Amino acid sequence: MNRDIDAGSVGATIARRGLCLVIAGPSGAGKTAIADALLAGEPALRRSISVTTRPARRGETDGVHYHFVDQAEFDRMADSGELLEWARVLGRHCYGTPRAPVQAALAAGDDVIFDIDWQGFRQLRDALPDDVVGVFIMPPSLSVLESRLRARAGDDVAEIARRMQLALDEISHWPEFDHAVVNDELGHSVPAVRAILHAARLATARQPGLAAFVRCLDA
Repeated sequence: MNRDIDAGSVGATIARRGLCLVIAGPSGAGKTAIADALLAGEPALRRSISVTTRPARRGETDGVHYHFVDQAEFDRMADSGELLEWARVLGRHCYGTPRAPVQAALAAGDDVIFDIDWQGFRQLRDALPDDVVGVFIMPPSLSVLESRLRARAGDDVAEIARRMQLALDEISHWPEFDHAVVNDELGHSVPAVRAILHAARLATARQPGLAAFVRCLDA
């Protein structure tokens, strides 16, 4: 763990274990916008960088946006237990979360934010049952969600209908999560998720340095 207790300091920083903050919800609910806002204002929060078999797009950098690998390397990582969670998306490219950097961040007292679906959340919680906090982001209504999807890349009617069906399936899994936030306005949703993050950091189980801190109180 990081940040040892200084018995002579006032308000000394207490050693803690980091956490995995999962932001899930249907496409168009606002997960990415909320995650970006949190990352901009939380120095101890970092984004999980996934590994993927899809080719890099223009402007993407290996190790910054994704870790780009071929299928053989991805399969090796999955088979050897190097991935905390993974999935094949739409029957094509594979995406997964490397285990080592996440575990290193948690041990250092840093938090990691994930923008993954309910299946990834399940896998991550199975792999790290004591370290995962799940927040499900709800749209204010299905009509608003459909409007958000239509405002994107100009998909045709059939594609919008397919995405709405996927959204309904995703929403059906909200009871599996620790918290749910209705994203009507980012000005309300971001502070709500930030409050969840701050409360999770203060859980007694996440602060192994508390015992040393309490001993210092009587020193």
